[in-house]
Order: sequence, then structure tokens, then C-alpha cells
Amino acid sequence: MSNAIRSDGTVVMATDRCKGCELCIPACPPQVLSMSSEKNSRGYYYPVLAEGCTGCTACHLVCPDYVFEVYRIASSESRVKVAS
Repeated sequence: MSNAIRSDGTVVMATDRCKGCELCIPACPPQVLSMSSEKNSRGYYYPVLAEGCTGCTACHLVCPDYVFEVYRIASSESRVKVAS
């Protein structure tokens, strides 16, 4: 058995900044982002996150509206911000 620390990720989204461009959807390698069926305060659909985020930062890198803060979560449950 390996002693490697397992790491998963999560994102925190500023959904009211989103303009619904959907660039993050195809950029997500684990395909855990989809567009909501609800609109934000500006009238745009925004992304929602399902389980399986790896914290790769692809969504953050393609987002023109700076919606995503990306975290990696080590097995000890500590969160480390990797992009915002």
C-alpha cells in the first residue's frame, strides 16, 4: 500500500460574476461542471459543481470573469488554495 496522500479538489464560485459563457464546461477534465437551470442576479445561467473535482485549475484558467477559486483537499481535510 502506498504512503501517498490522496488529494481531491473543490471550487468556490462567485456565481453573480458569471456571464454564462460556458467556457469552463468543456475545459473541465473530470467533466464535473454543468450549467445550472437557475439564473444569477444578472440574468445568466452559471456553472454548478458535481462530485469528482480534482483541483486541476482548468476552469480558473479559462474563465474570463474570475468566477472560480480552486482548492485542493488533502486526505487530512486541510484545504489549500491553488488559484483565485
